[in-house]
Amino acid sequence: MSTGSRTDAVPPAAPVAPATAAAPVTAVLVRLKLSLLRNGLRQSGGRRAAYVASAVVALLFGVLQLLGFVLLRGHEHAASVAVPCAAVLALGWAVMPLFFPSGDETLDPTRLVMLPLRPRPLVRGLLTASLVGIGPLFTALLLIGCAISVAHGAGAYAVAVVGVALALLVCVALARAVAAANTRLLTSRKGRDLAVLSGLVVAVGAQLVNFGAQRLGSSGLGRLDPVTDVLRWVPPASAVDAIDSASDGSYGVAAAQLALAAAALAVLLRAWSRTLTRLMTSPDASTVQAPDAAARKRTAAPGRRRLLPAGRTGTVMERSLRYVLRDPKTKAAWVTSLAIGLIVPVFNALQGTGSVYLACFAAGMLGVQMYNQFGQDTSAFWMVALTISSPRDAYLELRGRALALLAVTLPYATLVTVLTAALVGDWARLPEVLGVSFALLGAMLATGAWASARFPYSIPQEGYKNVAPGQAGLAWIAIFGGMLAAALLCSPVIAFAVWTHVSATGDGLGWLLLPAGAFYGTAVTLLGLRLSAPRTASRLPEILTAVSKG
Repeated sequence: MSTGSRTDAVPPAAPVAPATAAAPVTAVLVRLKLSLLRNGLRQSGGRRAAYVASAVVALLFGVLQLLGFVLLRGHEHAASVAVPCAAVLALGWAVMPLFFPSGDETLDPTRLVMLPLRPRPLVRGLLTASLVGIGPLFTALLLIGCAISVAHGAGAYAVAVVGVALALLVCVALARAVAAANTRLLTSRKGRDLAVLSGLVVAVGAQLVNFGAQRLGSSGLGRLDPVTDVLRWVPPASAVDAIDSASDGSYGVAAAQLALAAAALAVLLRAWSRTLTRLMTSPDASTVQAPDAAARKRTAAPGRRRLLPAGRTGTVMERSLRYVLRDPKTKAAWVTSLAIGLIVPVFNALQGTGSVYLACFAAGMLGVQMYNQFGQDTSAFWMVALTISSPRDAYLELRGRALALLAVTLPYATLVTVLTAALVGDWARLPEVLGVSFALLGAMLATGAWASARFPYSIPQEGYKNVAPGQAGLAWIAIFGGMLAAALLCSPVIAFAVWTHVSATGDGLGWLLLPAGAFYGTAVTLLGLRLSAPRTASRLPEILTAVSKG
């Protein structure tokens, strides 16, 4: 067979034009984004309704903010609101991929590893596709409002067109660069843990916004001027302040601020491109653990184990604390309780409206973690149930779980109480508040142990729901009924605290609340564990069925 015949049988390959490859890639990625959005909405009517409702709310809020900025036009401190707003938007775009990694399927570039794509066309295509959605539209509305509030004159409006575009592109590129740099994290178990903790960020952020709004309402927008003087040179806020500079006739300053925003965009795109190249060409070693690290963990474990009691109690404590560190839902509940328990008393004290008694909120937030103890184990509770054959075993199980909670709650509640007393300046009531906190914690441990055996419910491991479908009533009864019972149990200590303040004979006896509250809380806890143990041992099949439904 001649080589010429083989050459004639195979047609030559068509040449590839790299210069024209970017445009088709961009169009394909935009269509992919639209297809993912459309197919996601086709899954169920509830998902479509939720998407439409969230879109309407987001756009309505964006339009209202736009109108607010229009009304702010001409105000002396308009730039002091517009510039920080642009910086807050950029911060939101930076953290959004970390807490909502599943919100956009195209945030994971490793899905495109097998495709013959070069980084630069891929970056242009993904950047364009990122501009499709509610988030970019909402951001554009706010940036347009910021521009209108500070723009005066034709030159300023010309700068506004460039400034708004640059600010929007910087926000989107920042989100993409952060998502690409943390792709391995976001697709791992730790990334899912981080997503579950997004509720904490929302709660803390809401408290910070509320605190800041109250401070501004009492002192005026002028307090933002020092912050604005710094942020006006930080992209993308510099692009918004360039409009204000152009309105004042400082075109040189405006050009420098736009150039700074453009340089930031170029740096982000460059970093994004380098990250994409590394993701496309390097293996995923995020789950590989070095042998020496595993050996260090094995040698360190006995040292930590010696800090816990011997026997079943120490084993249960170690298991419960490991759940706090490793289980996403348990970790989220604990971290949220720790944060809210600190924020409420401290923020009220900083605003001058707080009381040292608000520190009891810390003990109450962590005491809630005692409720539904077996539901936190989900289907793995069957292994625990196999080790419980008598009320004595159930008592040791409940006692270990209560001691694990106390190991964190007691020092934490004490620290929050001392900090609140220092901020309020009311050291005289510190023993009283500590006594009430300890009594409240003991009452919640007692009622939590009983509610865990009487009203167990399942906690789904996937998604953001904390109660399995059909068990919401059980959760309400267990938590709110148990909290009401705890308040009733704690009423003698509360009555004693009130008596020390309203009675002349009780004046100066408030320090007795500390030992009385500690003793009362300990006694109530032990009594609650004793009474809950027989019910737990007798209801093991029902508990196992209830907690395994999720």
